[in-house]
Amino acid sequence: MSTDHHSSTIEVEHVARRLFAYCKANDWSGYDPYDALNSRLFAAVPALNSRIPRLVVTQALKRSPINVRALLQIPKTQNPKGIALFLSALLKAPRLAATEGAESGDLIGSLAHTLSDLRSPGAPYWCWGYSFPWQTRTIVVPRGTPNLVCTVFVAEALLDLYEKRGDARHLDMAVSAAEYILNDLYWSDGGSVAGFSYPLPSERTQIHNANLLGAAFLCRVSALTGEAKFVEPAMKAARHSAARQAIDGSWAYGEADTQTWIDNFHTGYNLDALRQIDRCLGTREFEARIRLGFDFYKAHFLRADGAARYFHDRTYPIDIHCVAQSILTLLAFRDFGPDNVQLAHRVFQWAVNNMWDERGFFHYRVLRFATIRTPYMRWSQAWMLLAVAALLASTASGGEQRVNPASAVWA
Repeated sequence: MSTDHHSSTIEVEHVARRLFAYCKANDWSGYDPYDALNSRLFAAVPALNSRIPRLVVTQALKRSPINVRALLQIPKTQNPKGIALFLSALLKAPRLAATEGAESGDLIGSLAHTLSDLRSPGAPYWCWGYSFPWQTRTIVVPRGTPNLVCTVFVAEALLDLYEKRGDARHLDMAVSAAEYILNDLYWSDGGSVAGFSYPLPSERTQIHNANLLGAAFLCRVSALTGEAKFVEPAMKAARHSAARQAIDGSWAYGEADTQTWIDNFHTGYNLDALRQIDRCLGTREFEARIRLGFDFYKAHFLRADGAARYFHDRTYPIDIHCVAQSILTLLAFRDFGPDNVQLAHRVFQWAVNNMWDERGFFHYRVLRFATIRTPYMRWSQAWMLLAVAALLASTASGGEQRVNPASAVWA
């Protein structure tokens, strides 16, 4: 690995342009680790269309080193969350779009229009769901059914666009998404326990990244609009999940007995969201928890050579989504240590050395004895385009990106 920062910047630019070209050439459309139920075989073979086969096929395809989706008649799709990540990436590094012979503004506007087209059908709010049906432990969630995580990422991208261009339409869409989260998903036991339902309004399991992402988004909307009604429920949910941080700085994924794992990118979401809340509200309430959590994050998810672990207690799998989140979190917390930007570049370089495909995309996972090379669009390419765009933006500003208090995670 080259230690010359200029050489690293050149490679970031090269990879970013190649990756952008690949995603654009595929019309931002592709496969997803969880898209098994898009297979037309489930409609053609009724015996498959039940809970256990749906779970088995989904997990088998997700883990398979060979991509057999074409054989199973699974189409490539545009995923609203993926489109949102692409939009945020191009807002960070608009020159990527301009290199392809079109004005960046034209492509950014086109992606925003795509998000408008992909809104959940029949919903009274602007909200979004995934481009595939998925099986929970008890029910099937139909394709396009709105959920908190997908809606937050789309609405955050629309706020990015509003802050760049000032078009009130995008702010209005994001405010509508905030109304959906507040009115349909927020719940409280009347005491100190509160949260946002995920994946469905009927689910009240405490999932900490969902709580904190929802709270951070509501605080950002409040900061931009002056609408105070979003703050109290946001803070109640955020305080509940923040208080569930372990003494070592970690968070379990959730509070159910089946949600005790600790992983890279959800921890990154938690840290980024808590910082956004503090900055949007002009407080330092969560600073101690953020610092403790970030110390845990660096110590447990990042190897010295730049490999980004999925779980806190073992090296494999190394997942490209974790690579991207590691880069984004290290850059977001560049002020926490002089080595964080350099470590972000090291994570990028490890991914290029071990997960980059010369056809212009990143592989999904490195396992102990194999690599899953399937070029997932939302999970892999969209996240990595956002991460490399953030690296480019950081480099362009001399490593000291301006942070907007109302957009701490995404600016």
